[in-house]
This record gives sequence, C-alpha cells and structure tokens, in this order.
Amino acid sequence: MMPITVLHGVPELPADAGAWLDSLPGPVAISTRGRDPSRTRVVSGMLHGNEPSGLRAIFDALRSRDLFATDVLFFIGAVDAARTEPRHTHRTLPGRRDLNRCFHEPEGDLDGRIAESLLELVRARLPEALVDLHNNSGHNPAYGVGMGLDAGRLGLTSLFAERYVATSLRLGSLHEVLPRDIPAVTIECGRAGDPRADEVAIAGLSAFLHAKALPRASVDTSAMRVLHDPTRVRVRDDVSLGYGERSAAPAVDLTMDLDADRHNFQRLPAGTRLGWLREGAPFPFEAMDASGSDVAHALFERRGDTIVTRRSIIPIMMTTNATIARDDCLFYVVDDAAKRRAR
Repeated sequence: MMPITVLHGVPELPADAGAWLDSLPGPVAISTRGRDPSRTRVVSGMLHGNEPSGLRAIFDALRSRDLFATDVLFFIGAVDAARTEPRHTHRTLPGRRDLNRCFHEPEGDLDGRIAESLLELVRARLPEALVDLHNNSGHNPAYGVGMGLDAGRLGLTSLFAERYVATSLRLGSLHEVLPRDIPAVTIECGRAGDPRADEVAIAGLSAFLHAKALPRASVDTSAMRVLHDPTRVRVRDDVSLGYGERSAAPAVDLTMDLDADRHNFQRLPAGTRLGWLREGAPFPFEAMDASGSDVAHALFERRGDTIVTRRSIIPIMMTTNATIARDDCLFYVVDDAAKRRAR
C-alpha cells in the first residue's frame, strides 16, 4: 500500500490551513495542471511537524485556485506529527525517523517508504525545479540551502531570501537527491510561529508558481549573501545539555545561553563564549565537515569553565530547543563568500 495519498487536481478546501491539516489522511501529494503542461515544478512543505510555514503557503496557493505557470506537484509530509497535541511542536512522532533524513537510499520503515514514494513521484515528472519549505527553531533570517553554487539555485533562493548557503553535506535531505542540473533548494523561511516566516513562504511560493521562467542569479551578485561549507555541530552523546544562566551551569555538563540564537548569521571573533561547562565535564562538541572529519577542536576550545570559539566563525540555525539540539544538531558553522574569494 502506497504510504502517500495522491490527489489529482485541487481538492475542496476548508476556511483555514489548520482545518485542512485536520482533514488530511496523512502524507499527501497533490498534482495540479498549469498553463504549460510540458513542465513541472515541485513544492514540498512541512517535512517536520513543527515547521508549519510550508503547509500554510501551500494551502494559500491551492485556495487561490490560480492557474500556475506550469504543472505543479505539491507534497505535505509530517501530517500526524503536526497535529499531535500540542500542535506543531513535534518534529517527528516518537519512534519515527526524521523524514528529511530519509531520502538517500530509503529504508523499509514507514518514513523510508514515504521518502521512496515521494522520490518516485518526483522523478516520474522530471521537474524543472524543486523548493522545500522549512522553518527554524531559533531566530534566523530567511535563507536558502542547496548543493553547490550555481545560477539556478541562487535564482530560486532570490524569490524568498537574500542569503544562500552552498553545501556539500549529505544528510538525506530532499534537495540533495535530484540531479545537479535540476535546481533544488531548501528554503528556511524563519522561526516557526513567526508570522513573518509565513509571509516569506507565501510570497516566495506565489512568485515561484507564477513565474513563466525561473530566475537565474549571477554567482557574483552583490544582492545575495553567499555562505559556504556548513560544518554540523552536535553535542556529544555523553554530554548533558541545558539552557540558562551561568548559575545554572552545575546542573548539566554544558549550559548554553538562553538567547544563544542571537548569534545566527553573525561573525563571532575568536574567544566568543558560547556556554559554560561543569567542572570535570568532557569537551562538549563534535563538528563534522563534508569529508566526515571531526573538526570541533579546530573551531572551539575550553577556557576555564567556558567553551569559546577558537577562531572566527559564522553560526547558522543555532537552536535554543534542547530536544532539537539532541535529535538533530546544535547549529552549523559556515564560511562567507567574501572570505572564500580572498583565499
């Protein structure tokens, strides 16, 4: 039995996205016809249940009943996780895998079969582009992420944001698995629950769906801030984590600032404090680059009871949610294009 319900044409829709979420049978793909049926664009939303902007943007697009520039395949993923109370607080359901880590060589469990079924639908349509809409759990501006740096991916990102992260990390995300000549990006629309994130998703998706030709942006454009080579920073499994003031530090091995996410997209000089360490606590981080090497000790160091940056870094996606920090990662470290070109 196919784990995705496939609908052809725009279904009858209720008054709001929350009611639509309640009516969905589970993961759903919706195929719509456009002005040019020889081309297809793909839109994915809510692969994580705690990231609702994609759901709301897709609902808004479908409810408009507009005839889009091309055929479109829409996908809504983590339906059950999203409507589990408290709503939009569960990234995944207990015991389930992160759907957006399942797209490389999908396994035979439910989430692997969902990923495999979606890939079959996408590949059968040979899309000209794919956009996957997400939210962050911390304070971040909107930005795009894609495999490498090219005009197509920068152009897609420009519909939503002024920042782009060129990555070579392979985590099993949806945007990673399409051929390189098909522009595919993840759009991080902003913090979940922030109305501005919904606005970014809705406006950018409308532009994506209605454009007769998708934009292409010069890789040398000054209008887009380009960052490179994310390194994924995780708290080691043998290190306990909390957020709070320094006085709370003895309670856990690593105590991060309550507002640590204020550092997102800031350049932090060497010696910037990220948190406090309990006496006798082990070194807290592992930081895996695209080659699979752990470069944590090159990026961070212990100074007394604090953990600080060893060199200048730019963090992104820094979270203040301990569960997400454990289940996924604490943040990523990136490099900016200006520094890269100067090398």
